[in-house]
Formats: sequence, C-alpha cells, structure tokens
Amino acid sequence: MTRRFAILAAVGTIALAACSDNTGSDGEEAVTDLDRVASDGAAEAAAKALPAGDFAELTLGAKIAGPRGEDVEGALSNAAGNFADIRSYVACPAGIDPCDPASAPAGTVFTYVHVVHPGEDNDPSTGDGEGNTSSDVERASEFRLTMPAHGFTGQAGYSKAEALAAIGAKADVVVTCHEGGIVWTVNAGDGGDQWEQAEPLTFYWQSTVPPAGPRDAYAIFANYTAAHGPGPYPAADEAAGNACTAPRAAG
Repeated sequence: MTRRFAILAAVGTIALAACSDNTGSDGEEAVTDLDRVASDGAAEAAAKALPAGDFAELTLGAKIAGPRGEDVEGALSNAAGNFADIRSYVACPAGIDPCDPASAPAGTVFTYVHVVHPGEDNDPSTGDGEGNTSSDVERASEFRLTMPAHGFTGQAGYSKAEALAAIGAKADVVVTCHEGGIVWTVNAGDGGDQWEQAEPLTFYWQSTVPPAGPRDAYAIFANYTAAHGPGPYPAADEAAGNACTAPRAAG
C-alpha cells in the first residue's frame, strides 16, 4: 500500500490550487486559482484528474441515520497508532428530509462526506480522542478510498476554503482514480505550511448507491505512512457502475 501512495504522490505536481507566482503585475496579490494547471509539464497528469468540486457549493438535504447515528466517527490508524480523526456522513439531495434510502426516489444521488483531522481534532468526545497516539502529524499528503467506489458518479471534491486555511495559497489538491477507488492527493510542496496536526479538511464524493454500513475503506498518508479506518461505504452494485472504472471519453 505504501508503494501505491508513493506512486500517486507524483500526481501532486498539478497545481489545482495556486500558482507559484502569487502577485499581479500591479504588485497586488493575485486571486488564487484552485483549478489552474501550473505548467505544460503537468498536462498529461491533468488529463487523468477528475474535476474537483468545492464542498461550499453543495446544497445538501438531510443525513442518513444509520445504526451508529448520522455521523460515523473513528480513527485512521496502523500498528504504530492513530494518525487521524475522521467523521463521516451521507446526505440526500436538498429537499429530501428525512433521508431514507428505502423511500428515496429512484436515481437519488447520495453525497458521502468525510471530515479528516490529521492527528486529532483536539476534542476528547469525538473520534480517536484520548486514544490518539500520534498527536504530532507534521505532514499529511493523501486521503483515499481503499476499496471500489460503487455507484460513483464522477463528482467529487473537497473544501477549498479549508485547504487554503490549512496550507495557504499554494494549496494543491488533485482528485484521481486508482483501482476503482478515489484518491485526493494533497501536495503543499517542500517546506512551509503543510496539511498537518488538527487542521480539518473535508472531502466528498457522490454515488447512486446508499451506504450499506461502515467499512474500513478509507486511508490517510500521514508522516510518510499509511493509516486506515472506517466510514460509510456502499454495497457492490454492478448495475450502478463506477466512474473510476468506466472508459473515459477521448478529447
């Protein structure tokens, strides 16, 4: 798994977040462009990236209330300890309340949302809390599904405001597919601010398949190691398809 993370980290050369020169010709700070490719050399990698939406632009309806409530909280961990706090939920489109997959209209698109805090969120009542054993995360560079994204529509993204708050104007988040799953590569370059300890970053993806229950289907790459944990996950549904495995149109 670590080798796969290293391979995908190379995709982080795409600047979907900001250009390296952040000053306009009049000396004023230029507006950050989170979706601009920084160089011609990144064009090939950019062709493999999915359009990254902004979580702030979503209008969601009610959340699904599963066996563990509306929010699924936990830790992303490995044998060395916990490396991130994760809170996840699944919401229906705006106007659907309550959000019950059994009565939702055919074709309903469910939004899977994951709020990830490297280390922990400093709230002992949630997530890994007092069980946190890696409370000094200096660099987190990737969040991903480790299993196929059943029913994935091709729509995914993250909170661009949170990325800017955590990393600054050089924030670089690229969304790609790998073995049927979704990967968010967070690249802040060398030195300076990184996505690090207790800085929340929200990721989302959309599926036509509702969650079947929590699964250990999510991972973070933090402090140069992979750590895994639970979140809502859809059951396999061949009829629903998966944008990460469907052929992509040329052009």
